[in-house]
Amino acid sequence: MTVLNVVVGITGGIAAYKAVAVVRGLVLAGHNVQVIATDAALRFVGKPTLEAISRNPVHSDLYEGVAEVRHVAIGQAADLIVIAPATANSIAKLAVGLADDLLGNTILASTAPIVIAPAMHTEMWQNPATVANVATLRSRGVAVVGPGVGQLTGKDSGPGRMAEPEEIVAAALAAVVPNDLAGRSILVTAGGTREALDPVRYIGNRSSGKQGLAIALAAAARGAEVTLIGANLEVRPPASASLTLIEVSSTLELQSATLVAAAEADVVIMAAAVADYRPEQISEAKIKKDAQGDTLQLTLVKNPDILQGLSSARAEGQVIIGFAAETEPDREELLAIGRAKLERKGADYLVVNRVGWTEGFATESNAVVILGSGGVIVGEASGTKASVAAVILDLLT
Repeated sequence: MTVLNVVVGITGGIAAYKAVAVVRGLVLAGHNVQVIATDAALRFVGKPTLEAISRNPVHSDLYEGVAEVRHVAIGQAADLIVIAPATANSIAKLAVGLADDLLGNTILASTAPIVIAPAMHTEMWQNPATVANVATLRSRGVAVVGPGVGQLTGKDSGPGRMAEPEEIVAAALAAVVPNDLAGRSILVTAGGTREALDPVRYIGNRSSGKQGLAIALAAAARGAEVTLIGANLEVRPPASASLTLIEVSSTLELQSATLVAAAEADVVIMAAAVADYRPEQISEAKIKKDAQGDTLQLTLVKNPDILQGLSSARAEGQVIIGFAAETEPDREELLAIGRAKLERKGADYLVVNRVGWTEGFATESNAVVILGSGGVIVGEASGTKASVAAVILDLLT
């Protein structure tokens, strides 16, 4: 993975507190982040916080570092510039090329892609001046993320809410990632299936779907046409013309949707955590504990092996990547389990990751070993789920 020099410009709006999560997301993805905060931004969030999260000094004064020509050097070294939040004032300055502070100078001194995340009240966002300024920036190739519709400062609600940090990070990295999956059709499954006991309860697992979602978003950013089959996702993907979401709940629903979508896919990535068993019978009414007594006995039946079925019926040239979530703490034993599973499932690759009470499921990070033909290790990755997704997708190029 290429380490990027990313400049995050933070301007003076209440959404500046969310910029901390943007910086954190970029750092956890493995990139070097330099924060430039305007004086107004520092009235909302302090330097110590930003320095602790970015792991670099925060820059704000145009006249600091004059001997090293800092007002030019930061921009020249940047691979990517992200402005979050981008206020109406900062958008206006960017549109006319003003350079009255360090951030403005940095932007003018850089040829790097620019991504902005607007944040302001609805009236300001819809003002003709802002509309014209945003159109000007778009015409110059500046990527605009959001804004969303939702709660604003005070009691106001409407268009103008800054996009969520995860969406901003994904869009920012998409501005610099290669378009090497263009023309490929990729099916990704994500989340955890749930097997109903009654209308109220289910048997499930702790998968949030974040790893599968990260793969789907990264694949779409790299030019692929993506179908995401999501089982009870904790976070839904942002709307995208190149990503289609199909929502399911149970393993049988996942199997049905996957079989249909896989027929048109060049690549199938089975990242969903699938329940191995389901209740033999589902109660039409809530199971009452008073009627059951001190114990409740359930009879479970085995669910179909979706990955194995897809592998055995694959079309010629189709690539299938499976996942194996295991609790085995010993690396060699973990790999042995993975190799046996890869042979049994018949996939091209198997992504083996250790899960437990505090790792793998429902976390922001992951660590995986990727097995290929014959059980050979063809890749390893650790870090954010976005960075792991990038390594997995590199298998396809």
